[in-house]
Amino acid sequence: MDSSSILAFFADDHLAILISCGALIVALTLVLIVNRHRQQSESEYEAQKQRLDTLWQELDDLRVGQVDMPHVATGHPTDGLAREHLAIERSAYEQLWPPVCDLHDKLGAFLRAVEAQEPANDDRLTARNAALEARSVLNQVRPFCHARVEELATQLIDSEIKAHLAGCHYQELQRDSDANATSHEQEVQHQKFRLLYEGEVPELMNELIEAIRRRTVQRGD
Repeated sequence: MDSSSILAFFADDHLAILISCGALIVALTLVLIVNRHRQQSESEYEAQKQRLDTLWQELDDLRVGQVDMPHVATGHPTDGLAREHLAIERSAYEQLWPPVCDLHDKLGAFLRAVEAQEPANDDRLTARNAALEARSVLNQVRPFCHARVEELATQLIDSEIKAHLAGCHYQELQRDSDANATSHEQEVQHQKFRLLYEGEVPELMNELIEAIRRRTVQRGD
């Protein structure tokens, strides 16, 4: 075998080795790329899985919260808050209305007794205590009342107190021995409590009833 043949043989063998090495390098590179891609995919999968697990946990917590607080289970949470405010306001009116009615009834009994010149000391004291009770209850529930309801209730109680004072003055004038000297003043006080009790007070009471009805039934602002 001559030298040229030997060189050709080694050249072919060297080329084959180079091709094999190149193929091996390419294969290793592909393996590395595949492994890296798999690791990246697994990492992304774990991250997505964690996000999904967190989401389901949040949904479960939300459902539990809705069971514990049924007033916010549907609609906006503010709907439940509005219902709570309405319930508090209605409770205030339920506490306020009975003593207001009681004052009106007891004051009427006192004024009728005075007008008929009947013994009225007990009715006088009863009406006074009813006025104090109505004002006390109003002061207690005032923060929970609508402004218009509070205004009307205050005016109503004040008007009934004025009527009570006029009736007391009229009663005292009746006891005066000098009737001729006090007849005019008696008539003034008589007309005063009648105008208050039969005129201003019923109007205020009707307005108060309508205001409470709008707030609790029609829910007007």
